[in-house]
Amino acid sequence: MRFFLEKFFTAFAWLATFTAMSAIFILIGFLALRGYSTINLELFFGQANWLKAITGAQPVFGGLWPAMAGTIALVLLSCSIAIPVGVAAGIYLSEYASPKIQSAAGFAVDLMAGIPSIVMGLFGFSIIILLKNTFLPQARTCLMLAAVCIALLVMPYLIRTTQNSLQSISEERRLLGISLGFSTWQNIRHILLPSSSKGILSGIILSIGRAAEDTAVILLTGVVSQAFVPRSLWDKFEAIPFRIYYLAAEHRSSAELEQAYGAALVLLIITGLLFILAFLFQKSIEKKWIIR
Repeated sequence: MRFFLEKFFTAFAWLATFTAMSAIFILIGFLALRGYSTINLELFFGQANWLKAITGAQPVFGGLWPAMAGTIALVLLSCSIAIPVGVAAGIYLSEYASPKIQSAAGFAVDLMAGIPSIVMGLFGFSIIILLKNTFLPQARTCLMLAAVCIALLVMPYLIRTTQNSLQSISEERRLLGISLGFSTWQNIRHILLPSSSKGILSGIILSIGRAAEDTAVILLTGVVSQAFVPRSLWDKFEAIPFRIYYLAAEHRSSAELEQAYGAALVLLIITGLLFILAFLFQKSIEKKWIIR
């Protein structure tokens, strides 16, 4: 009986892996098939000159360039807020917090991780309404507000992955620095963080992907269909996820629908490039912090 159960679960695991991989390849193949024909300079820059558009000398109407710039700015800004705070909070919960604080803060982090993204967007929108009606009448939704809300959305994942990565280190390695006379921070800096870097950086990579694709949050916090490249943190902005949603929901011709597929393919490529950059960064950190 045990032999058959083992064979059954092994086959089920193989089937689940094959199904997941097949779904990914079918999705990528479908987007590539539908969007490949629309990938050209007109998709990115409309009728504008590409060099003038990139340098900001000429506005782009109908092209993806402002949405690409807005998406990259949103990801970099939100990650620059979320990563330091999330990793530091994970270190605190793992290495400094008492069991009572770990339990209470852990519950709050799990609760925060379960908040739907549209509710986080509504939270950001409510803050702007409050500011407009009190001491900041000129307040409005903008790139900075959207980045803060995205940062709050991905922060629980960063906290949990950092905490779990640190707590999974063996007791022998955990005591290595202490036995050499290191202080608590020196032990974290030179022993624990290098040992857990793979798990922490995996959480960072997942957060980058989540920040790049979320639409519900930015829908209420500053994204618009036509805003050009953002020139400051307080500007409205465009983003590729919203452009895909807008073109798919409001398209007036088959050409606009094909543009939505092209935009989805571009978003997939940008996310893949960000993943590759994060992966290369992870490898360089692992080489620097290698523990044998």
